Amino acid sequence: MTIRFVLNGKPVEIEAPAERRAIDLLREDLGLIGTKEGCGGGECGACSILVDGVTRLSCLMLAAQLQGRNITTVEGLGTAEAPHPIQTALAEHGAVQCGFCTPGMAVTAAGFLAGNPSPDRQAIREGLSGNLCRCTGYQKIIDAVESAAQTMRAKPAKLEDGQ
Repeated sequence: MTIRFVLNGKPVEIEAPAERRAIDLLREDLGLIGTKEGCGGGECGACSILVDGVTRLSCLMLAAQLQGRNITTVEGLGTAEAPHPIQTALAEHGAVQCGFCTPGMAVTAAGFLAGNPSPDRQAIREGLSGNLCRCTGYQKIIDAVESAAQTMRAKPAKLEDGQ
């Protein structure tokens, strides 16, 4: 089937079996390896992407479900020259250790903050609850999301059309 969608702000048209998993399409067919496969069963959040601005688990999505949607992966959050505030905050707060969960955590946090620009720490915990991290103990991640929220309120960054 031909699947057409917007990926990180750019239109994509690709032939793929409708039943192919979205994570496999993104990683193997499109080369976007920032999206990680942890559990493969929707339990860890490492494969999180934004679908029309809402966090979704790409390991549980079929390629056909991307049709006509706006998809943002970690590669679409920001660049080395212009990182998304959550990417900067995660690094500044030492909220990355092994780094495996970081792409999914960053994507989830970016989507969460787009809809909740002034969260308290409990709301942040709940907003990230679908993402598991084995290394950090979460406190530094929560600190980073709190810091990114402050940065974004001071200088709003838009997350639209995958950007």
